[in-house]
Amino acid sequence: MTNEEFPICPLCERPIPPSAPSSLHHLVPKLKGGKGGPTVRLHHICHKEIHASLTEAELARSFSSLDALKSHPHLVKFIQWVSKRPPEFSSRVPGKRKK
Repeated sequence: MTNEEFPICPLCERPIPPSAPSSLHHLVPKLKGGKGGPTVRLHHICHKEIHASLTEAELARSFSSLDALKSHPHLVKFIQWVSKRPPEFSSRVPGKRKK
């Protein structure tokens, strides 16, 4: 299977091969009314970085689309950094998750 056959992470735009940890992200957090709403498949590291950078309220209020997420200053830097890593790359996200 080539990289072109794998789904693409809509945040970092790297392929998501079966060997790469991935997870579904609710664009509107479930706790803020997004249960059953749209989801996107992301690299797990990208998903963890979103939740480490933004609170559930911020996600629901101002960052409930991929374009909005990609415009957040911290995530812009993260995307630039992670896009240089191989698709299977995984790492712990430093710091605590925002409440």
